Amino acid sequence: MKILIIEDEKLLADSLCRLLENKGFDVEAVYEGETGLEYAKLGIYDLLVLDVMLPKSNGYEVAREIRSRRLGTPILMLTARSDLEDRITGLNSGADYYLTKPFDTREFLACINALLRRQEAQVDEIVFGNTSLDLASAMLVCGADRVRLSAKEFDIMRFLFQSKERNLSKETILARVWGYDSDAVENHVEVYIGFLRKKLASIGSDIRIEAIRRLGYHLEVRDD
Repeated sequence: MKILIIEDEKLLADSLCRLLENKGFDVEAVYEGETGLEYAKLGIYDLLVLDVMLPKSNGYEVAREIRSRRLGTPILMLTARSDLEDRITGLNSGADYYLTKPFDTREFLACINALLRRQEAQVDEIVFGNTSLDLASAMLVCGADRVRLSAKEFDIMRFLFQSKERNLSKETILARVWGYDSDAVENHVEVYIGFLRKKLASIGSDIRIEAIRRLGYHLEVRDD
């Protein structure tokens, strides 16, 4: 599970990162609203932890922009404001839950787990063409045939399934799968796309990964 923390109090953000990483989550943190929004718009995160009082763009604005793009990523909003009107504003902006600072880490983790369980209950597979991606087992399934994916293969395939015909650049895939601070290069993406094409063919899938020069990759259903 990949979580993005958008919080301008760097000590708090880094503390939450360590807490979640110790629980097995893949976590990234940014410290102001505009950058957080750019990260969130990638649609690659399973959950957003979003502070209200942020420089450049506040949490309400970020949440509204995310929802205007029809991104359903769960949002846990953090704030020092406890007034009813502030909580209503946060929820109306698109937050799924509103947690007031200071909070106990046990309550924070309970909120995270509850939002992720709700998300998992809604979607356990993604389907395109005659093929599905089982999110619980990380397997590609086509009829009676199935093949297990490695962790990075699964992340790339999930991203492609979610984007369908929309092109994903190599840079975007690198950021999603390897992280912004990774030393991985575009050739890594090409290698894993090759692995996935072979696995799709091995189960008789009617979908293919198309490459468009300078634009990236997307999925198509074969006509034959």
